[in-house]
Amino acid sequence: MRAKDDTLTKGIDDLAHGRWARITASLSPISSGLAALDWASHLALSPGKRLSLFRQALSDGFQLIDYAHACATSRQPETVEPPIPGDRRFSEPGWNRWPYNVMHQSFLMQQRWWDQVTTDVWGVEPHHQRVVNFAARQWLDMISPGNWLMSNPVVLERTREEQGENLKRGFQHLLDDFQRLMSGQPPAGADNFEVGRDVAITPGKVVLRNRLMELIQYAPTTDKVHPEPVLIVPAWIMKYYILDLSEQNSLIRYLVDNGFTVFCISWKNPGVMESQLGMDDYLEQGFHAALSAIQTIVPSARVHAAGYCLGGTLLSIAAAAMGRDGQLDALASMTLLAAQTDFSEPGELALFIDESQVSLLEAQMQQTGYLRANQMSGAFQMLRSYDLLWSRLVKEYLLGERPAMSDLMAWNADATRMPARMHSEYLRRLFLNDDLSEGRYPVNGKPVSLSALTLPIFSVGTTTDHVAPWRSVYKLHHLCPAEITFVLTTGGHNAGIVSQPGHPRRQFQRLTRPACSEAIAVDDWLEAAPTTKGSWWPAWIQWLSERATAKVKPPHMGAARKGYAPIAEAPGEYVQEK
Repeated sequence: MRAKDDTLTKGIDDLAHGRWARITASLSPISSGLAALDWASHLALSPGKRLSLFRQALSDGFQLIDYAHACATSRQPETVEPPIPGDRRFSEPGWNRWPYNVMHQSFLMQQRWWDQVTTDVWGVEPHHQRVVNFAARQWLDMISPGNWLMSNPVVLERTREEQGENLKRGFQHLLDDFQRLMSGQPPAGADNFEVGRDVAITPGKVVLRNRLMELIQYAPTTDKVHPEPVLIVPAWIMKYYILDLSEQNSLIRYLVDNGFTVFCISWKNPGVMESQLGMDDYLEQGFHAALSAIQTIVPSARVHAAGYCLGGTLLSIAAAAMGRDGQLDALASMTLLAAQTDFSEPGELALFIDESQVSLLEAQMQQTGYLRANQMSGAFQMLRSYDLLWSRLVKEYLLGERPAMSDLMAWNADATRMPARMHSEYLRRLFLNDDLSEGRYPVNGKPVSLSALTLPIFSVGTTTDHVAPWRSVYKLHHLCPAEITFVLTTGGHNAGIVSQPGHPRRQFQRLTRPACSEAIAVDDWLEAAPTTKGSWWPAWIQWLSERATAKVKPPHMGAARKGYAPIAEAPGEYVQEK
């Protein structure tokens, strides 16, 4: 009877939680409310902090009055030094004219003041403090004078010059975007980048397909290749072809042209039928199934394994388990591209991850079977709201400028879902509990330790990464004894990796920590690592080549007699799923 009652009450709770998730768009108001209460209560108990803020507000007010007076009495107000110079949002000359100079300086002072209000408050739980500070920044980004027609001198000047034609075009862009959103169509211009025709065009064959992934083997372009193949494990929160965009910026094509036999996993875009797939399935049916196929197609060859983002985390788990079980000799090396193994300081993405928020997501995923693609993309937009949202809205809807769609932008719009069980395990085991770096993450019923990683590692972090901050990526130095060549390249989580030779304004730092030696503190590494202009891709090719043996004839495509007959042309079927 008790079991029946428990089932009934759980069913009632599940229904209530699922409805609450729909009402709140799976964002926990309880989590944000607790953060606000924690911050406000402790601020109320800190009279010294409040006095300091009051003094700062007075000082800012007088400073703004002095600046406004200096601008009003100067024959060249644009030459008056502003109190807070150098903000790129207000770099256009029009912002130096009255009254827009005072407007934007008032906004910047408010922004600075609110940053002080929401930081360094006695007694506030650090996560709550970061949430409140983030919320304040989001609100301020929204009310910035640059976002509104009547307070943006650049937009007003354009409107005067074009007699309002820019606003007409902007309204047309708005209607077009709304219609595309309602009908499920891709953004304007994305049709120019069709998968298999314009992007993901490196020739190859699908040599394995299971319920979770397709394995693509790429056709050689050189007479001889390194015997050791490369296996690429991309993240399943994105489609693999970010590594095979157009011909000129395809990392896969670059590897093939430099004499490597390349295999890449293309993950299935999961739906309701895949809701119960978990992290163990991604290990077994993903990485290990791919590795087994490669060992059959290219027998006796050790594999260079490379993982991007969450794919790199999965690869680290798999390699640690192989090290634990004495099977690590199957891998020649491991490359991690913007991939975290320590989640104790995962960056701003952790703002969306606490017990309340994860529980609400789980309630929503229990109803749908997966995490919707727009939920993940929405979170990333909030992390960089000015670059990814507000500046784009101003440009397209107020200035009337529709920027040309690029291959990377089209890929970014081709989003994926995530299975409910996997995403829950990922958030709880890695983000909430940090099980991997703490040596608690279970594989086949036994925990794995990153200290089992003894193979050479090439790790890449990017300077402006909001998903896998490079200082978090660097922490692998403190978790394993392996030789680690760490590269820090300019760019973000995506653009820093898609950084082909010839890409403008790219540079990187590189330094190798020998095996079994003491880790260098991250700031010391930053000071000691030499800087090289250009792309990091050639450095990786050189690093892989140094760990390869004499070149041989390319292997056959697949191994038909051993169960790996080519079944489709690249890029396969799974990448086409919407």
